Parts: sequence; C-alpha cells; structure tokens
Amino acid sequence: MTTNLLDFDLDGLAAFCEQLGEKRFRATQLFRWIHQRGATDFEQMTDLAKSLRTKLAGKAHIQALTVLSRHDSADGTIKWLFDVGAGDVIETVFIPEADRGTLCISSQAGCAVGCRFCSTGHQGFSRNLSTAEITAQLWFAEHFLRQHLGKQERVISNVVMMGMGEPLQNYAQLLPALRVMLDDHAYGLSRRRVTVSTSGVVPMIDRLGQDCPVALAVSLHAPDDTLRDNLVPLNRKYPIAELLQACARYQVFAPRDFITFEYCMLDGVNDQPEHARQLVALMRQQAVDGLSCKFNLIPFNPFPASGLTRSAMPQVLAFAKILLDAGIVTTVRKTRGDDIDAACGQLAGDVQDRTDVQKRMATQRQGMLAGIKVVVTPVNPS
Repeated sequence: MTTNLLDFDLDGLAAFCEQLGEKRFRATQLFRWIHQRGATDFEQMTDLAKSLRTKLAGKAHIQALTVLSRHDSADGTIKWLFDVGAGDVIETVFIPEADRGTLCISSQAGCAVGCRFCSTGHQGFSRNLSTAEITAQLWFAEHFLRQHLGKQERVISNVVMMGMGEPLQNYAQLLPALRVMLDDHAYGLSRRRVTVSTSGVVPMIDRLGQDCPVALAVSLHAPDDTLRDNLVPLNRKYPIAELLQACARYQVFAPRDFITFEYCMLDGVNDQPEHARQLVALMRQQAVDGLSCKFNLIPFNPFPASGLTRSAMPQVLAFAKILLDAGIVTTVRKTRGDDIDAACGQLAGDVQDRTDVQKRMATQRQGMLAGIKVVVTPVNPS
C-alpha cells in the first residue's frame, strides 16, 4: 500500500523523503508541487529527478476526497459533501466576502460533544478524520476555486476549524494539518487567519498554545455552569472557570490579543438581559486575570430535533447593546448559506440517514472516472 502525501506536514514529508534516500530540499520541492500547484501526478513535477519520481510512483500517491455533491447558495456560499468511506461523509463550506475567502473545515465525521443547538451533534459520532482528510478539504477547495474562478493567486485567505466535529478531540491529526496551512511552502496562511473552534477541551487548549498557537474561538453559549451543562455537555467535565483560565493561559501565545467567544442566541433560553449582565460580570473578573475577549453572537439555525428556536433580532441587538455598553467588543454574525444548510450548526444535512447515503454513494461510484467527480452546477463567480 502506498502513502498519501497529504498526510504529512513538511517535517513529515522530509522524513518520508529521507527514507527514500533523498535530501530535505527535495521534500520542499515536492511540498510546493502538491500544495501550491495542486499537482497529483509525479511526472508533472519536472524539477524532481527522474529517479525520485520513479521512487515516488511506487511508494506514494496524492489522494483527494471524492465529492458527492456541491450546493451553491444565493449568497455565493458553496458547500461540498465529501465521501470519506464506509458510509461516512463530511461537509466543507466556502464563504466568499469582498476582502477574504473563508473555508470552514471538518475535523471529524459527526461529533461526540452533543451540543443541543448543533445538528451535527444530533447526527452522532463516527470517527476522527486523518490529517490527509483534513488537509484534502483545503487542497481541493483552493485548487478547484482557482480553476473555476480563473484565478492564479490564492483564493482562500482564512480557514476556520468550525465544520463537523470537535477539532481538539482529534488533536494528533489536527496539528500536522494546521502546520500545512501555515507553511510558506504550502498555503502560507497567517496564524491570525487560521481559527480553531472548541467547545472547551481544556488540556488540549493548553497543548495547542505550546505546539501551534493560532486564533482561538470558544463555544461558550451560557454565562453559568448550570445552563452551560444543559447546552454543552462537555461543561460537566471542564466547567466555565477552568475553561476561562485555560483561555487566559492561551492568550499569552495567541496571535491575536483577544479570545473570541461564540454565543448562539436561543429564544428564551440564554438571550435574556440578565444573561447578558451575567456575562459582563464574568468577563470583568476575567479581565482582572488578564483575559481579553470578543463576543460573536450567532443567530440559531433551527432544525427539528433541537426543540429550540432562534432569538428575534431585536432581542439579539438588545443583548449586544448590554455587552457593548460594558466595553466588550461584540459582533452579530451574519448568517451565510442557510438556504443550503451550510450555516453555523447546520452541518449534518444530507448525512443523517446513513443507509440512504450508502445507497447514493454506491450509485455514484458506478461508472465514476478516476480523480475527482463534482456533481451539480459550476461555481458562480459572483
């Protein structure tokens, strides 16, 4: 069996090349071909010695994920459904804006955390993704979008690990993928423009701060443990006080001078003025301990199994005003891609009925040509 080179960061690829009797600079050349140029055929890599290309052909491959479907939102958002085998599928979302292009990447097939307001959590957990499966989402989206938008320069400027799964519960596979994103020989993304979102896996927040500090977003969603226990079950293991202490430790290494806290606005559950005032008191204490914060208020995207409803916009704005008046930087997230179930908390969509997925995948595999199959319409450049 050959090795998928998308599984390696540059150090891993250098070690692989050394096993083939090659020097490190060959790994750098190979890395650039894979990630900067999107090459999959070693014969295309003309500055590599013929002997090395022959070795690679026998020992390695560059394997993308198979695209089962693509959905285009009226607002320009694109969602891909990828086959990761054994009936498991994952979703990846591209969000274009005037000043940046953001890719939302999945880290697991399903999710084990089980937050009440997240449809992915209601789907259940299947498995962790490999480094190659995480990296392949960026690899595919970047080179697909360049081709279909007719661009030579980089299209994706920001990556958020906010797709399916809890990234910090798949840390061993996440870390090399983050290093690929940041590497100047690959995608060259700024640490400020790569964000890991977590529901609060405290020990791994500390490890990330030491190993690869990128921007951090924390799914808070409640001002006290009683409410958060109900909304985010992981809080029973890592309560708010421990989580915020970990955030303060992380901020010392973080590329931004604040930690972002995500707060999903749930009608009558966590959106009342007293909840906002509790958050103000909580964050004032944390400021004394050296933690700076920004709040991102997220309109809830309803799905039937949740039993929850979205807060009315006047309620969201009133909540935001309390935070803003207290000097807390606060934004209200603009919902993108909700018409194709690509908005925050919606990434489960087509994958809830695994039997149906398996049937559709079997049908699409019949007659499928080698390489990537894209089902549906072309990219809308607007």
